[in-house]
Amino acid sequence: MQDSTSDLIPAPPLSKVPLQQNFQDNQFHGKWYVVGVAGNGFLREDKDPIKMAATIYELKEDKSYNVTFMKFPMKKCQYMTDTLVPGSQPGEFTLGNIKSEPGYTSWLVRVVSTNYNQHAMVFFKAVQQNREDFFITLYGRTKELTSELKENFIRFSKSLGLPENHIVFPVPIDQCIDGSAHHHHHH
Repeated sequence: MQDSTSDLIPAPPLSKVPLQQNFQDNQFHGKWYVVGVAGNGFLREDKDPIKMAATIYELKEDKSYNVTFMKFPMKKCQYMTDTLVPGSQPGEFTLGNIKSEPGYTSWLVRVVSTNYNQHAMVFFKAVQQNREDFFITLYGRTKELTSELKENFIRFSKSLGLPENHIVFPVPIDQCIDGSAHHHHHH
């Protein structure tokens, strides 16, 4: 039987994915906007562009992060929280409660590069029984980043085998992703 996942662009070998040296987890802490995203499961839709999301990394005592994903998919906010547990080297993590993600056998997160106060690139690889999804996010502390940083992100994504139409720059929005996840606005 033809498996629909067989046409996925294969995940790159990790040797092609750099790691930020001397990763400073306390400086990576805080809120990041998803300025760009590229992956084998993403396709650019010009008619229906993806809305920007944000992610909050909260460093805990045990050096793991509480990670809150804030999205605005269908006229309402969505929050998802996961734990990232330190992996084999600083700047590498695995998803803590993998059991809460049905069907996944592993999640790897690697901080490729960051200067902490402006931008970051992070590589994610999620393995299910019969498919490997991978994606890279271009994070910004603000919703806008320079074209130079975006070009660099495009170049890196292509070096991992992703064509142009798998590289997406979400549309900045205000709903949900401004302010913190803990308070709700009243009108």
